[in-house]
Amino acid sequence: MEITEMIKAIQRKLKIDDDGKAGSETWGAIYAAIVKPTISGVVPAIVISKVDDRSEKNIGTLLPEVQPIARALVQKAAANGIQIKIISGLRSYEQQDALYAQGRTAPGPKVTNARGGYSNHNFGIAFDVGVFSGNSYLPESPKYKAVGVLGMDIGLEWGGNWTSVVDQPHFQLRPTWASALSEKEMLAELRDRVASGRSIFA
Repeated sequence: MEITEMIKAIQRKLKIDDDGKAGSETWGAIYAAIVKPTISGVVPAIVISKVDDRSEKNIGTLLPEVQPIARALVQKAAANGIQIKIISGLRSYEQQDALYAQGRTAPGPKVTNARGGYSNHNFGIAFDVGVFSGNSYLPESPKYKAVGVLGMDIGLEWGGNWTSVVDQPHFQLRPTWASALSEKEMLAELRDRVASGRSIFA
């Protein structure tokens, strides 16, 4: 049996989404089943310790399903000797359009190819990290690739694997229903869900 099938079998037994990725929801469910913590009415994955204030401000803009995984990435990077912070989270369509205008109809360099509604940041499922050395932000560092590996290990998609626009600071949590969809198809469904008031992860 392959490891993915093993993880799916465990997830089905624990009655959580069986996507075959051992992310924080899976580890939280395993922890709850084995350790049986007494956390009054709170899912264990949600009580991952808070991180630095800057990261927490941006984590707070993300959907509840994404927040513990973003914290887990900061902590996992720290455990591997890499200091990161979450430097961007949710963006409104208007904020996204303003970023898209840079280098086109507004001053500044081009920073995105996505208009409002065409970025996963617009739906609270994506965030960007920055690598730091003390208080100094490092826009370029080989450590971004190491963080990418750590992020994928906890079930995140990493922008460093993209072929059209490589975006090493970018991470996102793909909903289970979108596992077989292209990025374009997923974004279309996300727009529909927001417009109709439906849950992103249900």
